[in-house]
Amino acid sequence: MVDITVLGIFVADISFSGEKIPSTGETILGDSYNIGPGGKGCNQAIAISRLGGKVNFITKLGNDSYGKLAINNLKKDNIDISNIIISDKHKTGVAGIHVDRNTGKNAITVVRGAPESLSIKEININIIKNSKIFLTQLEIPLDVTFHCLKKAKEESLINILNPAPACKLSNDFFKLVDYFTPNETEAEFYTGIKINNKNDAKESAKKLYEMGIKNVIITLGEKGLYYFNGKEEIYMEANQVKAIDTTGAGDAFNGGFSFALLKGKKIKDCLEFANKVAGLSTTKLGAGDSMPNLKELNN
Repeated sequence: MVDITVLGIFVADISFSGEKIPSTGETILGDSYNIGPGGKGCNQAIAISRLGGKVNFITKLGNDSYGKLAINNLKKDNIDISNIIISDKHKTGVAGIHVDRNTGKNAITVVRGAPESLSIKEININIIKNSKIFLTQLEIPLDVTFHCLKKAKEESLINILNPAPACKLSNDFFKLVDYFTPNETEAEFYTGIKINNKNDAKESAKKLYEMGIKNVIITLGEKGLYYFNGKEEIYMEANQVKAIDTTGAGDAFNGGFSFALLKGKKIKDCLEFANKVAGLSTTKLGAGDSMPNLKELNN
């Protein structure tokens, strides 16, 4: 039995670090590059496993060199790969990431590859039923995501939805979600409220709650986070760190939050723990490679 099942994508992250992110038509000389594991689902699964959670990862890969990279990295992080589908017809996804070395900010292009063809019939629903928490995003086809959320809810799992990339969802979708974790851009997509300050975050969270979402957590990057559940609200500042690369920070947060929930922590403690995990992840280059472990958190 696993603790947490993550449904999402793996992409091979090809990261370039330089003095700035190039503009359209501009060529710059970079400082370094890295090829490593990425994709929101993969990053979140790695984060959970490194913290000590037993995690199963459901995705689809191509039978190619990047697919082998995925399997090797997931095995190294002790992630259950028995429910990963390997396709001879589709390529493993890739992401091109430009990182500004001075600010840690980035620009990303993702080609999802094989997971775009993932179908409901390929999902082993029993592995979800035998978990305690189900964590997913919106990188997998929506019909598959909805099906898995519904089956998880029928088995009384805790459902966490990280709505990225943001896309139109029905109210039926929202009703299946226990924790909804958009960043400020994604929250604006769903509410139409541009978030510039704490009050904006509060209004956005209230509107999401009114859509039927039980617990709303809006991550605000370097400004922290805002939580609302209809009765309780929490604003929390971000941990102060020297950011090198912010790629995957939201995934680190979701992985850390899921793990803290698994351990039965109170909501404020869950948020503080996830906040710390996310902050530490920005102090290293890369996405999956930057996920911290418990030893690093306790230093």
